[in-house]
Amino acid sequence: MRSRRWFPQVPLAALLCAGGVWLLQVEFGRQWPEIVEQLVHGTRTLSPGLLPPLVAGAGMVIVAFGLLLRSRMAWAMAILLSAIAAASMPFGEHRHAYLLLAYFVVMLALLASEWRAFDRSSIAAGTVFALASMTMLGLYATLGAFYLGADFDPPIGSLTTALYYAVVTMSTVGYGDITPQTSGARMFTVSLILLGVAVFATSLTAVIGPVITRSVQHFANRRGIRMKRENHFIVIGNTPLAVNTWRELVRRGHPVTRLLQHEPETGLPAHVDAVVGDPGDGDVLRSAGADKARAVLAMLDDDSENAFVVLAVRELAGKARTVAAVNDAHHLRRVKLVQPDIVIAPQILGGELTAMLLSGEKVTADFVMNRVFEQGGHGGVAAPGAAST
Repeated sequence: MRSRRWFPQVPLAALLCAGGVWLLQVEFGRQWPEIVEQLVHGTRTLSPGLLPPLVAGAGMVIVAFGLLLRSRMAWAMAILLSAIAAASMPFGEHRHAYLLLAYFVVMLALLASEWRAFDRSSIAAGTVFALASMTMLGLYATLGAFYLGADFDPPIGSLTTALYYAVVTMSTVGYGDITPQTSGARMFTVSLILLGVAVFATSLTAVIGPVITRSVQHFANRRGIRMKRENHFIVIGNTPLAVNTWRELVRRGHPVTRLLQHEPETGLPAHVDAVVGDPGDGDVLRSAGADKARAVLAMLDDDSENAFVVLAVRELAGKARTVAAVNDAHHLRRVKLVQPDIVIAPQILGGELTAMLLSGEKVTADFVMNRVFEQGGHGGVAAPGAAST
């Protein structure tokens, strides 16, 4: 769990970069950097069948740096490029085709399984990778149309005409003045339409999505005069435990900020300092002041989300103590693995107390305190005095 600072983004980035380099070396040999440079300067021609591996291989090397930043846009681009590379392998004639196919299928499975780790969607990163993806798609479309020029009616004889056809096709305008005549040209046109829709939709989502999300959160979090979020408590969730904890802390005069996944339908009073957003997102936690808080209490219904909150708070490198609520006894040991400062499990205690009372066993205050509050860092039980602080 402590490896979240580098896992899984670092190994996945290394695997993606290695896959891109491997793909380029297999398709173009060890001189692939020189070949790419010659293609850029227009001093070398290329078979249309080598365009997808070229775009996918070079794109993987670039996108790997985005995975290191846990960018959601980079993750989406890695999925797309791995799928393109895997789809191009059955048409290859080299002896490593099926080995590479298996590699990229495993790459797709690993990326899909770790989608939660890539949760950063900054506008800057989204814009960079959106421009990179559109540039790579533009090169693929223009060069492909140019090299297949004889398969169109009228033939495409210049890069300007190829660029025109690529833009018209990817935008799904389709004037019909240039039409594919062979099966290869038709399949190339189909790939342009599919890739164009996917890349443009993903790019718009990556750039506009964070803007809309932050605007909505800013509107939802605007509640008159906001208290100074420093040395305060953050109570996460809208469960009865979270509401009662917040109420008791306020009654004792402590500054408290509520962090809710969704704003209640009935709304919140103006005097309540609250933030609405994903509690597992570092930006949302930072807006709630988690990096300057006295303690962060994760009291959601889902125990796994409470564990993710503890990990996200630790990434902020603040001094806040972490409290994780456990709703299911089967999850107690797993929640302790993320090492919160305190694990609180009041619902688990209810069944044990009921059984003890019905069995005539003596229930002491020390027993209740030791069972309700459990120390998460070492997996043991905290002393009553330590827990109550």
